[in-house]
This record gives sequence, structure tokens and C-alpha cells, in this order.
Amino acid sequence: MPKSSPKEPVEQVTVDAAQNRASAVFRRGLYPLDAVYGAAYVFIDRCYVLLDLVDEDRLKVELTGREQLDGDQLRRLAGEFGNELLTHAWRHRVTEANRPLVEAVCLRALAGAGGLPTLDELGEDELSDDAFDDPLGIAVPWEEKYGKPEKG
Repeated sequence: MPKSSPKEPVEQVTVDAAQNRASAVFRRGLYPLDAVYGAAYVFIDRCYVLLDLVDEDRLKVELTGREQLDGDQLRRLAGEFGNELLTHAWRHRVTEANRPLVEAVCLRALAGAGGLPTLDELGEDELSDDAFDDPLGIAVPWEEKYGKPEKG
């Protein structure tokens, strides 16, 4: 098959029905490697997947059917792999964009999983008798502020 223009994601798709194999060559930097692995994992129950570097800039994916497939089935398999690759690339992008939020939620959940502190843990906190800044006099005990009540 003729090569695609450099702007297209897949440079070359070949189907070899005699070898029961479809292969696609695409630019390596186009999809994150995690997305390539994720798409390959989805297909391992239907076909054998081989990932190989063509050169520094291109990656080759070979899909070999577990059962004998005809040319149309192999082309469809390659197309489905491309769609799955795109799905995993998008999922990877969304995950990376939401990473700070996910980390914050997980951190809060793990921090709360320990439960409330016990009295012993609270007693370990250092409380000193040193004065602190209280300009409104809120922390002054009633007796000190207004005197002791008279017994009557």
C-alpha cells in the first residue's frame, strides 16, 4: 500500500492474508506508550500483538490472528486497533489533566481513613501554659473577667 502523508497518524497499513497478519506503522510521538500498551492489551484475547520500533520516530504494530482470518477481517482488525489506540490516548490525556484532583481526593480519603484521634493521641499534643494573643479577651475565664459569684 502507498504511504500516507506525514500529517496522517498511520503511515502504512499492510495486510498479509497468507501470513494471517495485519501491521500498521505510525509515528511514535503521536500516542503515549501507555496508550499503545493499553490498546495492545485489549486485543491479546483476539490476536497476537507484536510491538516493534521501525526507527527512532516510528513504531510498528503487528496483529496476527489466533484463527485464520481473510483480508477484510484483518483490515477490520487493524482499524479496530486504531480506534482502540485513539480511545486509550484520549483516556490517558483526561487522566493526566485530572491527576491533581484525583490525588487530592485520594489523599483526603486516606487521611480520613485513620479515623478520629484517640484521647491518648490528643494527650501527646504539646499544650503549653504560655499566653497567646487574645485581643478580645475571649479566652479569659469568667471568674477572672467578672469575679467569683457570691454565695447567697
